[in-house]
Amino acid sequence: MKLNLAIDRRLRLKPIALILLFLMGIAFVVAMVRYASGIGPISDLSNAYPWGFWISFDLFTGVAISSGGFLMAGAVYILGIEKFRPLLRPAVLTAFLGYIMVAVALLVDLGHPERIWYMMIFWNHTSVLLEIGICVMSYLTVLAIEFAPVVFEGLKWKKLAHIFHKFVMPFVILGVVLSTLHQSSLGSLLLIQPTKLHPLWWTAILPVMFFVSAVAIGLAMIIFESSLSSRYFKRGLETHLLEKLAKAIPIVLGIYLILKFGELAFAGELRYLFTSGGMSILFWADILIGSVIPIIWFSIKRMRQSPNALLAGAILLLLGMILNRFNVSWFAVQHYDPLTYVPAFMSNVKYIPTLPEMAVSIGIFSAGILAFGLAAKYLPVFESEHHEAHAPSGD
Repeated sequence: MKLNLAIDRRLRLKPIALILLFLMGIAFVVAMVRYASGIGPISDLSNAYPWGFWISFDLFTGVAISSGGFLMAGAVYILGIEKFRPLLRPAVLTAFLGYIMVAVALLVDLGHPERIWYMMIFWNHTSVLLEIGICVMSYLTVLAIEFAPVVFEGLKWKKLAHIFHKFVMPFVILGVVLSTLHQSSLGSLLLIQPTKLHPLWWTAILPVMFFVSAVAIGLAMIIFESSLSSRYFKRGLETHLLEKLAKAIPIVLGIYLILKFGELAFAGELRYLFTSGGMSILFWADILIGSVIPIIWFSIKRMRQSPNALLAGAILLLLGMILNRFNVSWFAVQHYDPLTYVPAFMSNVKYIPTLPEMAVSIGIFSAGILAFGLAAKYLPVFESEHHEAHAPSGD
């Protein structure tokens, strides 16, 4: 009977795993072509468009959706809010995998993965990218340390797991600091283009805007991950905890909107809200989908207490904020023909993401989904469910 159940489970999981492995295989082949032949054969990037889909999706979006890890770690370890502990391990795992995916994507984008260590030797002290690179590398190490006890528990190395648990606090504090720096420094990276980024998005407080929005994204991502994992792994959903996180979302987004419109008013740029054509449409789309509607949605108690409504609201917020990241890093940036220095849209220089470009990102994302599923299946990521599943049956 048990053997039949095991076979049945493998059969049910196999199609999903095969699809993910297939997508990963395509991404691997494209990456190898990129390393062997350069970026030209697989990408539509150019001197006029030095970055596009990869940076907007893999970096700006990938880092933002990984922010739930430092939020939960800070809440449980530093603030001592123990009731959120059931959400801690999945959030840290999501952040850990998210940063690994960001690093892998950058290796494909930049090329020469064998030179990744050069960053630590040849420092450019005037570049924000140096701070971003150091933060990514350091925070990825911290996340590995934070998640190590889960791996050791899964391997039955209880003493080693206990040692890591005992000394994890300094690393959690370091992780919160690093993540705060990194989430905001992505905004700092865009400060150098006040003449290229549309006034509706460029502001001197971009680092603050990036951090505040990352907090909202992190809360939504925890709700999203918990909701999907409860459905897929047929485990209980911590609705009472997710409701508390959802209750904080309108507050965070309210702060975000006050900063956003307050800065536009202070800079005298409110005139662009309805007079910028397509840019105005993109602006109001990310404001309404990513902020206004979620504020209303999560302000309603009935929505916060419904599993389906929680998931729907989280998806809406994430879509709106992803659009915001695409706007600020790509759509709202004015590109120029490097030869004539006229706006790219007025010349023949255009950028449309190619299928290989998107295949790389999809493959990396598929690897993250598969890794999360394997970790959740074989490691005590969901502590209570894991203990129940491995408890003696008594027969």
